[in-house]
Amino acid sequence: MDFIVEKMKDEDWPAVKSIYQEGIATGNATFETDVPDWQKWDNTHLRDCRLIAKTEGKIIGWVALSPVSKRPVYSGVAEVSLYVKASARGQGVGKALLRAVIEESERACIWTLQGAIFPGNAASIALCKTCGFREVGRRECIGQMNGVWRDVVLMERRSKVVGVLKKGESK
Repeated sequence: MDFIVEKMKDEDWPAVKSIYQEGIATGNATFETDVPDWQKWDNTHLRDCRLIAKTEGKIIGWVALSPVSKRPVYSGVAEVSLYVKASARGQGVGKALLRAVIEESERACIWTLQGAIFPGNAASIALCKTCGFREVGRRECIGQMNGVWRDVVLMERRSKVVGVLKKGESK
């Protein structure tokens, strides 16, 4: 599939919202049950790190980063949200979006990207690992969905371009 990755614009929200709702409906992408309104979504995602994938003028996926805290010490840590339209999954869209947001995040001086993924979402875990994320833990029974307690796998990617390297790492 041929597609391009570009900056998300405010007017992309209806398509982004639709893809997000599709992901929510799977029951395997997020604890969210409803897509927030534009104002709330806009206020909780970093403006510099919002991208879309398009083919034939239609948005088929999106990625955005949210700060994990308002505390200055965590200014370089963000959580990844990435969703691909069902009809475009398995065609490299997610990988292209994740790689592109990694580059954007480093330009924005973000040194750590993180995500919390349901263990049954093997495709998302594999995608993260392919793009340099590692599993750092598991939160057991962290939240309920439809009366069922769910775990999440914690994934993390440390930049080798910005921030402080961990002991033993080199650029």
